[in-house]
Amino acid sequence: MAMSKGIKWGLGIVAALVVVAGVVLYPRLIATAPDDSKVAKMTRFDNMNNYRFCEIWLIGGDAVTKDLLGDVFNTSDLNNKADPRDSCSDEMWAKVDTEALKKQFGVLGVFKNGPRFWMYDWFETPVGPVREMNGLQVRWINSVQLPKDFGKPGASFYKTTVVGRKSKQGYAKGQTIFILDDPQGVPWVMQASSRIVDKTLSYDDLKTLGTKLKLPPGWKFRTRVLEQDLGIGAINGLAHVTQDDLENTYNACFEADGQKNCTSQP
Repeated sequence: MAMSKGIKWGLGIVAALVVVAGVVLYPRLIATAPDDSKVAKMTRFDNMNNYRFCEIWLIGGDAVTKDLLGDVFNTSDLNNKADPRDSCSDEMWAKVDTEALKKQFGVLGVFKNGPRFWMYDWFETPVGPVREMNGLQVRWINSVQLPKDFGKPGASFYKTTVVGRKSKQGYAKGQTIFILDDPQGVPWVMQASSRIVDKTLSYDDLKTLGTKLKLPPGWKFRTRVLEQDLGIGAINGLAHVTQDDLENTYNACFEADGQKNCTSQP
């Protein structure tokens, strides 16, 4: 899952003015999104490599303190009768109206995250019931505590974001994976590519992605064909995530409390 685009804050005389991904939010100060986590069921998704999806984030919390929570609703395995590999066509995605959804759910803001493409071969995650948002079917998949600088341009690029995670995910033997190595030698494996910045970015383009990225000093990009299956999880319910400057998203293979979250070092 991924974070981006502008949020600006300012207080008026009697209310807060908030801008989330270009949408003006006024005058609510505190709001909550539907809590589908209570009825979510662990679900497995297979054959997901290069599968197109989108996410709608309903943002609640406190607009004054910026204590914000994004409830993430994902399209995976839905809306795909026309194309089994595409759960979020351009036509359907264009009809998603953030202002209308903000009013419908009474939240502080709505963030459109996508289109994206899963790089996993499979993943298991808690999934809520199907909801329809402007004709697009989605299901709750996660909640993300948003950092104070959420939405600031470049705030998430090549920086570690710690997220709560109950999901597990994996890549298959023989699959090509795309990796960032940070200056400390920690490998970050791409979980999802993005067409948010580069509208034409294709799977084949990822093989030479290093020529497109503005890598900070000490960072490197590489690809690898897996010689064995690779599993990635969390440690004590926490995972480490980052983004590159094209908003592709990566999971770290890291160690903590004597544990490793990856089944092997890629």
